[in-house]
Amino acid sequence: MLRIAHLSDPHVLSPAGVEWGKILFNKRITGYANLVLHRGRAFRREYLLAVLDAAAACADHVVITGDITNLALESEYAEARRVVDSVARRVEVTVVPGNHDIYLPSIQRERRFPRYFGKFLVSDLPAFAVELPAGAYPCVKLRGPAAIIALSSAVPRPPFVAAGYVGKVQLAALEKVLAHREVTRRTPVILIHHPPVDGRIRLAQLRDGLVDAASLRRALAPLARGLVLFGHLHVRLRCVLPTASGALDVICASGAALDHPDPSIRAGFNLYEIDDNGAIATVEARVLDPSDGTLRPAMIVERTGCT
Repeated sequence: MLRIAHLSDPHVLSPAGVEWGKILFNKRITGYANLVLHRGRAFRREYLLAVLDAAAACADHVVITGDITNLALESEYAEARRVVDSVARRVEVTVVPGNHDIYLPSIQRERRFPRYFGKFLVSDLPAFAVELPAGAYPCVKLRGPAAIIALSSAVPRPPFVAAGYVGKVQLAALEKVLAHREVTRRTPVILIHHPPVDGRIRLAQLRDGLVDAASLRRALAPLARGLVLFGHLHVRLRCVLPTASGALDVICASGAALDHPDPSIRAGFNLYEIDDNGAIATVEARVLDPSDGTLRPAMIVERTGCT
């Protein structure tokens, strides 16, 4: 039995506060304005620490599906690395980047994400990886009955655009990975930040969705079973993606540090159990109770289309 805890969108803030000289006159000012204006979705450090502690205590592997930082500042990266390290001392961790982690072209050029989080993306099949702005992907970790496959959809975008992109090169590499005999005999667990299923109009997808989601779904079509885990939407939801020979569970985790009255949004993590035969035995959420700081089991609502 393999137990995977799935967190997303912690949006770790710098303990030193806002670095005004580094957010003025670039896209970061719009991100900061969004943080200030949407106080109903506050990111609370104490919630994040409680969630991480609970996830590490009950899982064999913790996965984080992007937006680890808020504005991709160096100080945020350093703080986020400290937070992730505290978990990695207890349990294995895999991370993928989100749009907030590759916020500007300069972050891409200096390869800030792989510099801070590359140690959590050491692949068992490195020959299949291709170099991208956020590191080498797909990253494959063969763990018992599962093949954990990390993808990057994070690319710099203009202000007011948060869309992601997998790209033809990474998709071609993914198809080769999925055909590898060490992967085919395991249950694939795909990690990506942006939603792979999106029923909105094309303009909305181009603004803040996964631009080539249809191409990703075609690459996944040969799979008979598996999990596709993502974030970005800041809400827990689950939908089913039919394939040529079966179906995939497509599941979103909410923000791991969010303070919100709706339990489908509030801080927590998802927990998946994959048995020794590769069957997905259980899927549930653990949601923080703000009255006492504990995390309680909850169902993940299934929806028609992950939007």
